[in-house]
Amino acid sequence: MNKPASKQIEVQIMGQSYLLACPAGGESALLDAVERVDTAMCRIRDAGKVKARDRIAVLASLNLAFELSQKEAERSASPSTAQQLAFPSAATASTMDSGFPADPLASKRIDDLVRRLDQALGDDGQLL
Repeated sequence: MNKPASKQIEVQIMGQSYLLACPAGGESALLDAVERVDTAMCRIRDAGKVKARDRIAVLASLNLAFELSQKEAERSASPSTAQQLAFPSAATASTMDSGFPADPLASKRIDDLVRRLDQALGDDGQLL
Protein backbone atom coordinates (compact mmCIF):
# COMPACT_ATOMS: atom_id res chain seq x y z
CA MET A 1 0.00 0.00 0.00
CA ASN A 2 1.44 3.39 -0.98
CA LYS A 3 1.93 6.04 1.63
CA PRO A 4 0.22 9.36 0.74
CA ALA A 5 2.68 11.96 -0.51
CA SER A 6 3.55 14.76 1.86
CA LYS A 7 5.53 17.93 1.54
CA GLN A 8 7.23 20.27 3.94
CA ILE A 9 6.04 23.81 4.50
CA GLU A 10 7.95 26.49 6.38
CA VAL A 11 5.72 28.63 8.59
CA GLN A 12 6.18 31.38 11.15
CA ILE A 13 4.56 31.23 14.59
CA MET A 14 5.18 34.16 16.90
CA GLY A 15 8.21 35.14 14.82
CA GLN A 16 9.86 31.72 14.89
CA SER A 17 10.22 29.47 11.84
CA TYR A 18 8.94 25.90 11.83
CA LEU A 19 9.25 23.30 9.09
CA LEU A 20 6.06 21.21 9.09
CA ALA A 21 5.12 18.09 7.14
CA CYS A 22 1.85 18.41 5.31
CA PRO A 23 -0.17 15.83 3.35
CA ALA A 24 -0.73 16.63 -0.31
CA GLY A 25 -3.78 18.85 -0.64
CA GLY A 26 -3.72 19.83 3.03
CA GLU A 27 -1.71 23.02 2.68
CA SER A 28 -4.67 25.34 3.08
CA ALA A 29 -5.94 23.62 6.23
CA LEU A 30 -2.44 23.59 7.73
CA LEU A 31 -1.89 27.28 6.99
CA ASP A 32 -5.28 28.08 8.54
CA ALA A 33 -4.28 26.17 11.69
CA VAL A 34 -0.92 27.96 11.80
CA GLU A 35 -2.68 31.32 11.51
CA ARG A 36 -5.03 30.44 14.38
CA VAL A 37 -2.16 29.32 16.62
CA ASP A 38 -0.04 32.35 15.74
CA THR A 39 -2.94 34.73 16.44
CA ALA A 40 -3.75 33.06 19.76
CA MET A 41 -0.13 33.08 20.91
CA CYS A 42 0.51 36.68 19.83
CA ARG A 43 -2.65 37.83 21.60
CA ILE A 44 -1.43 36.29 24.87
CA ARG A 45 2.12 37.63 24.40
CA ASP A 46 0.83 41.12 23.59
CA ALA A 47 -1.32 41.17 26.73
CA GLY A 48 2.04 41.26 28.56
CA LYS A 49 1.18 38.94 31.45
CA VAL A 50 3.11 35.91 30.18
CA LYS A 51 6.61 36.02 28.72
CA ALA A 52 7.76 32.41 28.38
CA ARG A 53 7.07 30.96 24.92
CA ASP A 54 6.18 27.50 26.31
CA ARG A 55 3.65 28.98 28.72
CA ILE A 56 2.16 31.12 25.96
CA ALA A 57 1.81 27.96 23.87
CA VAL A 58 0.05 26.12 26.72
CA LEU A 59 -2.42 28.96 27.27
CA ALA A 60 -3.07 29.32 23.54
CA SER A 61 -3.68 25.55 23.32
CA LEU A 62 -6.14 25.72 26.21
CA ASN A 63 -7.98 28.62 24.60
CA LEU A 64 -8.19 26.86 21.23
CA ALA A 65 -9.29 23.58 22.85
CA PHE A 66 -11.97 25.44 24.79
CA GLU A 67 -13.23 27.12 21.61
CA LEU A 68 -13.31 23.74 19.86
CA SER A 69 -15.26 22.11 22.69
CA GLN A 70 -17.75 24.99 22.63
CA LYS A 71 -18.26 24.51 18.89
CA GLU A 72 -18.69 20.75 19.35
CA ALA A 73 -21.25 21.36 22.10
CA GLU A 74 -23.05 23.81 19.82
CA ARG A 75 -23.24 21.23 17.03
CA SER A 76 -24.66 18.58 19.33
CA ALA A 77 -27.09 20.98 21.03
CA SER A 78 -30.77 21.25 20.21
CA PRO A 79 -31.80 24.01 17.77
CA SER A 80 -32.99 26.29 20.58
CA THR A 81 -29.72 25.86 22.46
CA ALA A 82 -27.76 26.40 19.27
CA GLN A 83 -29.63 29.66 18.74
CA GLN A 84 -28.70 30.81 22.26
CA LEU A 85 -25.06 29.99 21.54
CA ALA A 86 -25.20 31.77 18.19
CA PHE A 87 -26.67 34.89 19.80
CA PRO A 88 -25.07 35.04 23.24
CA SER A 89 -26.01 37.49 25.96
CA ALA A 90 -23.82 40.54 26.48
CA ALA A 91 -22.08 38.87 29.44
CA THR A 92 -21.29 35.76 27.44
CA ALA A 93 -20.13 37.79 24.45
CA SER A 94 -17.67 39.77 26.57
CA THR A 95 -16.31 36.52 27.92
CA MET A 96 -15.84 35.12 24.43
CA ASP A 97 -13.65 38.16 23.60
CA SER A 98 -11.32 37.40 26.51
CA GLY A 99 -10.97 33.74 25.57
CA PHE A 100 -12.06 32.51 29.00
CA PRO A 101 -15.54 31.48 30.12
CA ALA A 102 -17.63 33.70 32.43
CA ASP A 103 -19.26 30.61 33.94
CA PRO A 104 -17.94 30.49 37.54
CA LEU A 105 -17.54 26.70 37.47
CA ALA A 106 -15.59 26.81 34.21
CA SER A 107 -13.46 29.69 35.51
CA LYS A 108 -12.67 27.69 38.65
CA ARG A 109 -11.69 24.67 36.56
CA ILE A 110 -9.38 26.84 34.42
CA ASP A 111 -7.85 28.41 37.55
CA ASP A 112 -7.25 24.91 38.97
CA LEU A 113 -5.68 23.81 35.69
CA VAL A 114 -3.38 26.84 35.59
CA ARG A 115 -2.29 26.12 39.20
CA ARG A 116 -1.54 22.50 38.29
CA LEU A 117 0.42 23.63 35.21
CA ASP A 118 2.41 26.05 37.37
CA GLN A 119 3.26 23.22 39.75
CA ALA A 120 4.26 20.93 36.89
CA LEU A 121 6.39 23.56 35.15
CA GLY A 122 8.33 24.37 38.31
CA ASP A 123 9.79 27.49 39.82
CA ASP A 124 10.50 29.47 36.65
CA GLY A 125 7.41 31.68 37.10
CA GLN A 126 3.65 31.58 37.05
CA LEU A 127 1.41 31.27 34.01
CA LEU A 128 -0.67 34.30 34.92
